[in-house]
Amino acid sequence: MKIIILGGGQVGGNLAHNLTKESSDITVVDIDADRLRDLQDRYDIRTIRGMASHPDVLRAAGAEDADMLIAVTNSDEVNMVACQVAYTVFNTPTKIARVRSSAYISGIAGGSIFRDDAMPVDFTVNPEAIIKDDIHRLIENPGALQVMDFADGQVQLVGIKAYYGGPLVDQELRYFRKHIPMVDTRVAAIFRKNSPIIPTGDTVIEADDEVFFIAASRDIQTVMSELRRAEPPNKRIVIAGGGNIGRGLAESLERKYGVRIIEQNRERGYELSERLDRSIVLIGDASDRDLLVEENIEETDVFCAVTNDDEANIMSSLLAKSLGARKVITLINNPAYVDLIQDGEIDIAISPQQATLGTILRHIRRGDVVNVHSLRKGAAEAIEAIAHGDESTSKVIGRSLGEINLPVGATIGALVRGNEVVIAHDDIVVKPNDHLIIFLVDKNRVKDVERLFQAPLSFI
Repeated sequence: MKIIILGGGQVGGNLAHNLTKESSDITVVDIDADRLRDLQDRYDIRTIRGMASHPDVLRAAGAEDADMLIAVTNSDEVNMVACQVAYTVFNTPTKIARVRSSAYISGIAGGSIFRDDAMPVDFTVNPEAIIKDDIHRLIENPGALQVMDFADGQVQLVGIKAYYGGPLVDQELRYFRKHIPMVDTRVAAIFRKNSPIIPTGDTVIEADDEVFFIAASRDIQTVMSELRRAEPPNKRIVIAGGGNIGRGLAESLERKYGVRIIEQNRERGYELSERLDRSIVLIGDASDRDLLVEENIEETDVFCAVTNDDEANIMSSLLAKSLGARKVITLINNPAYVDLIQDGEIDIAISPQQATLGTILRHIRRGDVVNVHSLRKGAAEAIEAIAHGDESTSKVIGRSLGEINLPVGATIGALVRGNEVVIAHDDIVVKPNDHLIIFLVDKNRVKDVERLFQAPLSFI
């Protein structure tokens, strides 16, 4: 597949890094020569310097025979115009644009502007909305490190850290059913000291293991209580930063939780107070100790730092944690900072690049892949694929899960059949249109999984 990436920043660079692992033909376009030089030194890609929306630049990048264009520059307008040019001039089959402003996505009379007769963008990616949803799921599931939805939310894959005192710590996985006989679940993978372990019935969970398990969404809390000390439900949330993420998060949480949002810009604070119904808006600096103490930060269940400044997010999170906040979630753009604070006082670091990557990969994967979540800094993936065809044309339909020839490091965690969630067991037979949830600890085996689910030509 020949792919052009417009924008060589953190999202574009991270995307190029992940796609080159899969031997795609990648060209990156950016106006910054130093940035392009750095990318070319690190990865096997082509680079073109120039304005991403200009036809001559796109032609130089190979748009005439490109399969896909992914526009992730810092400008919504450049991204959209580039897709327009790719459609009009080069007839590029698939066009993806990162669009941050909600004004382009919602609230437009007459429906979406993203259609061929208006703004021909096939898929939009809104990082702020993705991050907001990710944080919302973490707040809904106290104790989780990562929560991923599949099959329209019917199934969730959850990553947690096993702690001393958990009922199943130091126990073999086969005892899961004895502890929770009314709930069916499956451990998809275990990471111990950053090394993956493919779980079997006699695998023993140790304290500090990072455990990824899959279950029907309604059963997630029950399974989590078996692996770690039960945490009380979250009630009081403090959000540092009233930008698009902070505002969206407050809007989605305020009807269920007590929400306070701290915004430094007075004018923006007034706008938030008019737009939000139940949230309390505070004008001030989230790293102001006196402000946090005055607002009883020690009674806060979750402190979310989501400003555009990494350093401000880290410092306010560390301060909130030191003053007694039970958990802190911190938005961090710089990947180097994520590595620096890992396993420190900050409980969960959210990376916009990783969050955006999974959404884009969903449109790149072959073989009827409809959902992708990137995790563990892009080293592993969780994939939702649909079984199409029949027993004679498909490599999975009509076969039991134990008979499917999965690549090394791949695990089928569950399948969804209509509205029914079926946790994976070796004797379950795959039927047409089943949605299978697959966990890969090694992204280099993605193509092997794609081939298993390649739709037959008669279906296409």
